[in-house]
Amino acid sequence: MEGATVEDLQLFADEPTLQKFARDPVNMEMISNLTLLRETALYYTFLLTSAPAFPLSSLPDRFLCSLSPSAVTNLSRDDALSLAQRIGESCPWIPAGRGIPGERAPSSLPAQELQVTSSLLRKIEDFSPEILRALGQAAVGLSVSSIQNSISEQDLEAALPALGEVRGWSAEQSSAIVDKLLCSGYQLRDGQSLAQLGSLVGGLNSSTVWSLSPEVLLEAIKVPEFAQQMEPLPPALKRTFVEKISSSVAHPADLVKYIPDALASYIPKSLLVFGEEKPSVQDLNSKPWTPEQAAMFFSDVVKAEPDFSRLSQSVLQGFTCAAAKDVEAGRFRELAKVMRSKKVRLGEDQLSCLLRMVTLHGIPEDLDSYPKDLLLFLSPSDYAATGSCSQYFNNIGEANLDVLPRESPQRKQLLLEALACLKIPGTQINEEDAEILGRLVCDLGGEYIRNSGGILLKDLSQCESFLSDQEEAIRDVISSGNTTFGPPAAWSAFTLRDLSGLIPVFDHNILQEIPKNSLTLWLKNFARDSPLSREELATVVGELLPTRHRRADAGCDMEITEEMLSTDLMPAYYSPQELRTCLRNMSLENQVFLENHLSQVLTYPFSVEQLQVLKDYLDERYPDGYPKSLLSKLGPLTSLITLEEISTWKMSSADALAAFLRNQPSDLLASAVIKRYVELGNALNATALDAIGTRYVCLLNTTEVQAIEPSSLKLVSLNPSACSQQTKDLLYEKAKEAFYPQHVFPAYYELILPYLGGAPGEDLKALSQANVNMNMSTFVSLRRDALMSLTPREVQGLLGINLPDLAKWQYRSPVREWIRVQQQSQLDQLHIGLTGGTQEGYINLITPKFPAPSSAPLGAMAMALHLLPALLLTFLMMSILS
Repeated sequence: MEGATVEDLQLFADEPTLQKFARDPVNMEMISNLTLLRETALYYTFLLTSAPAFPLSSLPDRFLCSLSPSAVTNLSRDDALSLAQRIGESCPWIPAGRGIPGERAPSSLPAQELQVTSSLLRKIEDFSPEILRALGQAAVGLSVSSIQNSISEQDLEAALPALGEVRGWSAEQSSAIVDKLLCSGYQLRDGQSLAQLGSLVGGLNSSTVWSLSPEVLLEAIKVPEFAQQMEPLPPALKRTFVEKISSSVAHPADLVKYIPDALASYIPKSLLVFGEEKPSVQDLNSKPWTPEQAAMFFSDVVKAEPDFSRLSQSVLQGFTCAAAKDVEAGRFRELAKVMRSKKVRLGEDQLSCLLRMVTLHGIPEDLDSYPKDLLLFLSPSDYAATGSCSQYFNNIGEANLDVLPRESPQRKQLLLEALACLKIPGTQINEEDAEILGRLVCDLGGEYIRNSGGILLKDLSQCESFLSDQEEAIRDVISSGNTTFGPPAAWSAFTLRDLSGLIPVFDHNILQEIPKNSLTLWLKNFARDSPLSREELATVVGELLPTRHRRADAGCDMEITEEMLSTDLMPAYYSPQELRTCLRNMSLENQVFLENHLSQVLTYPFSVEQLQVLKDYLDERYPDGYPKSLLSKLGPLTSLITLEEISTWKMSSADALAAFLRNQPSDLLASAVIKRYVELGNALNATALDAIGTRYVCLLNTTEVQAIEPSSLKLVSLNPSACSQQTKDLLYEKAKEAFYPQHVFPAYYELILPYLGGAPGEDLKALSQANVNMNMSTFVSLRRDALMSLTPREVQGLLGINLPDLAKWQYRSPVREWIRVQQQSQLDQLHIGLTGGTQEGYINLITPKFPAPSSAPLGAMAMALHLLPALLLTFLMMSILS
């Protein structure tokens, strides 16, 4: 029964018989203990409640979460209130919805329950404090219009303690409640009044938080219940809380102690430099850090903690090569083994450095005790003392293969060695070999996929991306129908669940073959748990629109109601033409509901054409430009915005800029909105810079970069390595000033590292004395003139334990050019086999490059005159040497 679909039940008997089956007390008791497919649970509850005389008060709690809005239409006010309370107590309140990555879910209540609860609360006209308190968790079903028009400010304040305990408020709901409270005179005088907001704290904007004294925030976050409410806040608001709190906390140890876990990852890394202050390992262990943050104090921690096993996964991921000097050589193997037991994930540079330290005295014979990701940098022969090559590749298949870039020589070599180890003669993979290959299956070429039939499909479904020849091969295999899954025409919703990772690869022909009811069942039951993006789901939904819906003169057969606007499959019911007509015919009440819940509606899988219709609707509603409140809700409509529209926006806060850029617009749109933000007199403060981030920082022009205050740059993490040299130079000087107070501490290198592409030679020379163990990817991205000014001894000082990697680059730019201007005798002193330097007694002459001459005869004469001194000097030196 737990795997039965609605179609399975309907094959079993007709509806009247099924209703009798559903209402049998024994069956009801049995099924209430099962976990049904969501769509099946909804249908079973419909069978229970479809009889006019069925009393909802007798419905078991297990089925409350599967009620449909139509089942509660005839309830009285008191019955509606009672049922809403039961739903609030019985239903699981878990994050739902498909939002933009990094954005909190619009509501923690699944759409079906939200529709039912909202329908029930519409039957209540008088929301007294008593009723608001009695609603409990069901209060999340309050509509924004009800909050704004049906509840007085006094009643909201009286019910505030209870409302602050409700989980899952949408941004619109919490903002409506908080705005109403503040406008009525509610004052955030102390930590207690702020903490009383509870889960409604997300309704505050950054400017309000910034206006509060740090003492108010510090007092509030010491209340455990309030600290837990920080988790669902928008990133910009979290950053504001951290900035304001840190402004009054002088010591990193105190900051770590006071900041709630939910805000820890937003502490600027420059504020986590302990310097001469001793860190509390216990406090650091208790927080969820990012690798960048943990790198700030990793050296301090390994010096303070003799037992590596007492360090948390979060702290251990901060391992850096620069910190290698603080770990005794003999203890590196101990550290690496602890990292395996704690399942620490490291990046390529971290792993490369860790491996170098672990293998200082030879390759260990117990490699299975070390992180599997280290094996990515070894070969089967290195593993021979530990086990066979098949064991080696079995471990590789379970490693984080994405540490190595796709199509990199290392990954290609791994695959070739794996195929040789498994003795696969042709291009056909069997199930046993596929299991050993693990994630390496994702690197198999199109011929392997074709010749292996459907054996690889389920494994390929776990891959994150494909090359074009792989996609073509997958489509060929599926279209052939010669797989264990059969032809697409025979697929069920469960087949789609097993192959969900391949759905983005399916073309129109494959999607058309899949039965529509299978697609619908998959969307209703499994799509929420699939890896597909909103855009990819939109492609599937588009296949469900019948051909008749595509006519240009479509009418409106299905009115857009509040219930429809709360259904995440809404796009499947309207062609673009129908959607346009129905939006124009929508009642005023539903227009208000749409705009109050726009951010939620825009997480639904609308096609580009449908999104354009929604944007046209908003354009008609606001012919003079969108209000500020709408700019943060545009979501996928962002890509349809024009430059002309942006030029009219009142982009008056860093919050609004952050909300827009979180939608990941194109560089052209992002540049325009940043320009508009600055034009209106807004500063590029820490919140704005954090929103701009590494992705968009290179779009800033010289004037905008020069306007950045070092104090703001100190509070963000940017990596301008892809920017123009001028931008890198400017940002380096600002970063150098921002981090100057920490320049005497080891963590300074990690702070200045992203900006080193703009560092002059004299600063690099000074850095070479600091034992920083610079990796080669950083070294080769240094400013060219700065790199060329370094001596071999200074390069050795910069690279440290990574010096051997210099030899791997000696035939590639810019290392090749640097070698040519060095004395070979000095290169020999590095003992890494560098060749190509200048021999003793010879001088390398760098011939200058000249612009193209305006006329040939004059250009030739000018070139000869310019070269004459160099030619004479060369002739003189040759005479002396001979």
